[in-house]
Amino acid sequence: MTDRREVRGTGPVPRRARLTLRTRLVAIYAVVFVLSMAAVLGVSYLLLSNYLHDTLEASAADGILERLASKYLLALIGTTLVATSLGWLAARRLLQPIQAVTDAARHASDDRLDQRLDLGGPHDELRELGDTFDAMLDRFQDSIEAQRRFIANASHELRSPLTAIRTEVDVTLADPDATVADLRRMGERVLQGGDELDELLAALMVLARSQRGLLATDRLDLAQVASLALADVSAQAHSAKVELDVHLESAPVLGDPALLRRLIANLIDNGIRYNRPGGTVAITVGTITAIDRPSDGSDGVATHRPTVRVTNTGLVVPPESVERLRQPFERLGRHGSGSGLGLSIVQAVAEAHEGSVWLAADPAGGLDVTVTLPAVQAATAATPPRVPSPVESAG
Repeated sequence: MTDRREVRGTGPVPRRARLTLRTRLVAIYAVVFVLSMAAVLGVSYLLLSNYLHDTLEASAADGILERLASKYLLALIGTTLVATSLGWLAARRLLQPIQAVTDAARHASDDRLDQRLDLGGPHDELRELGDTFDAMLDRFQDSIEAQRRFIANASHELRSPLTAIRTEVDVTLADPDATVADLRRMGERVLQGGDELDELLAALMVLARSQRGLLATDRLDLAQVASLALADVSAQAHSAKVELDVHLESAPVLGDPALLRRLIANLIDNGIRYNRPGGTVAITVGTITAIDRPSDGSDGVATHRPTVRVTNTGLVVPPESVERLRQPFERLGRHGSGSGLGLSIVQAVAEAHEGSVWLAADPAGGLDVTVTLPAVQAATAATPPRVPSPVESAG
C-alpha cells in the first residue's frame, strides 16, 4: 500500500531545484569568459617570462613573474565577477520577453484572452515570438467567441421547437373538453416540431462532420452530384412556387459525394427559402479557367476549377451585411423557416475541400453565391468520374 503521510507546513511541497535558462546562459558566458581571459593572460605570462629571462637574471625574473602571476590571478577573479554580474543583468533584460510570454500563457483563460503582450524593442527573434503569441491569442479569442455564439444560438434554436411542443401539449391537456380532433391537431403539431428538431440536429451533424475535414475522397462529376441535389429539393421548389433555372456542365472534382451533395442542396434550399412566390433560382455548374502561378515566379499553369453558382430573386440584402451570412444561425432578419445553418454548412464543406465561397448581394434583391473547388490533377484525370449513388446523402 502507498504510504500516505501528511506533509505538515504552511506552504506547498517545494519541487526539486532546477537551473533556469538565465542561470545556464550566465554560466556558459562565465565559463567562456574565464577560459578566454585565462588563455590571454597565460599567453601574456609566457611571453613576458621569455622576455624577462632573456634580459634579467633568473632570480630577478622569477620574482617579477611571481608578483605578476598573483596580479593576473586577482585580475582574472575580479573581471570574472564583474563579467558574471553584467551577464546576469544582461540575461535578465534579454529574457524579459520570454518571462512576459510565460506569465501571459499562465494567466490566460477563457475569460482573460483580451490581454496582449505588444512587445516593443528591436525586431528580433524574441519580438517575433511575442507577436506570434499575440496572434495566437487573437485566433483563440475569435474561436472561443464564435463557439460561445454558436452554443447560444444552437440552444435558442433547439429550445424554440421544444417550447412550442410543450405549450401545445399543455394547452390541449389543460382543456377538459378537448375533442379527438383537438388531440389529433396537437399530435400533428408535435410531429411538426419533432421534424424541425430532427432537421436542425441533422444540419448540426453535417456542420460538425465537414469541420473535421475529409477522411476520403472520390473523383466525381459535380454536374451529376448537382442533379441528385436538385432531385432532393424539386418538390420544395414546386411547393414554394419558385422556378429552377438549371445549367449543368461536366465538372470533374475530388471530394466527398455526400458533403458535396449537401453543399449544392443547401445552396438551392437557401435560394428557395429566402425567395418570393414566382421567383427564380438559377443553378449553374461548370468549370472556370484560372492561372496558378508558382511561388518561384515561373509561368503559371492554366487549370479548370469546378464551380457551383446559385442566384435567387428575393429581398434586398445590405451589401455590408452579406459576410455575416457565413455565420451559423444568421438570417439578417429575412423571412424563411430555415435554421440559418445553410450557408455555414456550405462554407464548412467548401473549406474541407480546400475551396472558396464568394457571396454578393444583387442590388435588385437576392443573393449570388459562388463556390469554387480545386482543379483535379492530371494524374487523376485518367480515372473516370464516379456517379454517386442516390442513397448517398449528407445525413
